[in-house]
Amino acid sequence: MHILFINPWTGRSRSSNLFNSLKIPGVSGGDDLICRSLAAAIPKNHTITFVDELVEDIDFDLDADLVAITTFTRVANRTYEIADEFRKRGKKVVMGGWHVTALPDEGIQHADSIVIGEGEYTFPQLIKDLENDKLKQFYEQEEPVDLDSIPLLSKEEFNKYGSGSFLKNIQVSKGCPVGCEFCSISNRKNGHIHRKRSIENVMQEIKNISQKMIGFADPSLTINPKYTKELFKEMKGLNKKFSAEGNANVLAKDDELLKLASEAGCTGWGIGFESVNQESLNGIGKTTNKVEDYQTAIKKIHDHGMRVEGAFVFGFDTDKPDVFDYTIDTIKDWDIDLIDINTLTPYPGTPLYDRLEKENRILTKDWSKYDTIQVVYQPKLMTPDQLADGVVKVWREFYTKKMTFKRTIKGLNWGFNVFLGSVYRNYLYYNRAKKRTQ
Repeated sequence: MHILFINPWTGRSRSSNLFNSLKIPGVSGGDDLICRSLAAAIPKNHTITFVDELVEDIDFDLDADLVAITTFTRVANRTYEIADEFRKRGKKVVMGGWHVTALPDEGIQHADSIVIGEGEYTFPQLIKDLENDKLKQFYEQEEPVDLDSIPLLSKEEFNKYGSGSFLKNIQVSKGCPVGCEFCSISNRKNGHIHRKRSIENVMQEIKNISQKMIGFADPSLTINPKYTKELFKEMKGLNKKFSAEGNANVLAKDDELLKLASEAGCTGWGIGFESVNQESLNGIGKTTNKVEDYQTAIKKIHDHGMRVEGAFVFGFDTDKPDVFDYTIDTIKDWDIDLIDINTLTPYPGTPLYDRLEKENRILTKDWSKYDTIQVVYQPKLMTPDQLADGVVKVWREFYTKKMTFKRTIKGLNWGFNVFLGSVYRNYLYYNRAKKRTQ
């Protein structure tokens, strides 16, 4: 059987993006991690083609027995367009991912089958049922995946199934026990259960990666510091460079973890600060975050020669119109290298979405607007325009031409490959800031 995996993409034309030639994964609608994980789980007698719409066109006339599309909320509309076009041509279509897991009855209007939740166990069964002409509409995996039970891909397969000529993403764990109200990871079935691969398993995969740059796509590598320290010890001497996500409360206090990370080749940490208002953090259930730890974490990461990318979200029920100026004033002396600024987005399937739906505060269900940029709900203590304008102000204050250039040049401290990554991230965020001010 020939299986076509597709990552959908909506946005600017590819020709306008200077960095598409680098094929950096994780910036399109889906992620090649999903393709690789499912490809590893299915029998080897099936052939697989992977198409990332960010970097190449979809051939709707391709001879495929099954079209598998991963579905995120912000690209759901495009996903449905792709699925409908293939079905017009008589192709069988299966969809999985966050959005159709939350809204399977919506997804099945555009597909022959829906994989709900994790698919490493159910997708092979789906293929078998299709071969026997017994395809079901819904497949839902009950138990959490044992990550070591999934066979490793060969080096050739690893590089074939997915995009990324500059950087490859890997994942060593699944799940997050924190359970933030807005999070679509921890609030899905089995999503709160943190599971990790064996160190031996991870090391075998890393050695299959030809690229020097890798990215850990885990929700956080600080959930189990003992495990992460052992991983970093094993990675020392591999001559790899990587970035990872972590929590401020651990990074502010665990100097050993930071030392081992730096020695293993870590160039930077992404931290979900979310807010500089402790009341907001407590309100969304992210009680692990303490604002008092933030500046310490940033300084310690810098002291170990790594950069910091902080993520902030605006629009919590405790946020007032002055939150934007307050945030700018608070972080201006923190020396953060990059910040990713987002409008609170209530994704279907999260407690946040359910609560706002009950309170009649959802303004639109046009999924293309669920891009963490547009305001799709009624904020509690400000108007939608005040929220949108305030977020623009933070972008504009942080990503001035002068400061963006300064931060980009600073990336040279981490070597040429990391410098390219710094150029890309600054280019991405500067243009996002510029777009918001127009």
